[in-house]
Amino acid sequence: MNYRHAYHAGNFADVMKHAALALAVEYLKQKEKPFFILDTHAGTGATDLSGEEAQKTGEYRDGIARVLAQETPHPALAPYLAALKTLGFDGAAAMRYPGSPLIARTLARPGDRLAFCELHPEDAAALSALFRRDPQVKVHEMDGYTALKSMLPPKERRGLVLIDPPFEARDEFDRVFDGLMEATARWAGGTYLVWYPVKDPSVSGAFLDRLERDGPPKTLMAELHIRGAEDAARLSGAGLVIVNPPWTLEAALKELYAWLAVLLAQGPGARARVEWLKA
Repeated sequence: MNYRHAYHAGNFADVMKHAALALAVEYLKQKEKPFFILDTHAGTGATDLSGEEAQKTGEYRDGIARVLAQETPHPALAPYLAALKTLGFDGAAAMRYPGSPLIARTLARPGDRLAFCELHPEDAAALSALFRRDPQVKVHEMDGYTALKSMLPPKERRGLVLIDPPFEARDEFDRVFDGLMEATARWAGGTYLVWYPVKDPSVSGAFLDRLERDGPPKTLMAELHIRGAEDAARLSGAGLVIVNPPWTLEAALKELYAWLAVLLAQGPGARARVEWLKA
């Protein structure tokens, strides 16, 4: 599939991904020692929801817009919503939705280090401009899978890696698996968040089966489905594979994703699923 993010910014998949990312970063902040964050497919850093692509699909209206309309959002959304508020995205008139680089940077502390990788030259240039005066951030115009080899392990020995590819290539699931295995071999103690789309459950299911059989230990899977998967040409859900999850994350995501499955449902079959692939 081709998951061009400008068309999907702020949708249900962004909400579930960014909420989990924020919870993981908050967990890292419980210790004083600095940490490292690597985003392998960082994109531009922010998306204008008034732009042609986002307006064509309007997916954010059934994602972040529904969340912000709640008088009492789920408590596990607090770090994510706090980051959005800091970045000025906290109301109906807000139209510049921040991506994972801005959310991670907003939540990081002085002394923490962040590296964002983007292969597309124009997107990398936009990302570089966004962080041009930030000494804690380094933007690299490079393939994210190469970064998994060249940037790990980090000197901090603490931190997380977000692997969030666009799934434009037919072999993307294979590339993700190989990249994750090489990364965990280099840095076994890091936390890894791997996002994936769910259209044909047999495709994403084969990826999860491979991880369960041959993947790294301490691997959690969390999925959010907004409808049933009867139409394999349509995005029905999204998931995260989390290696070395913070010990509080499993319980938090079970409650949060069950709540989001009701709030963000777009048809019969909406549900959440959180379970260990390798405990």
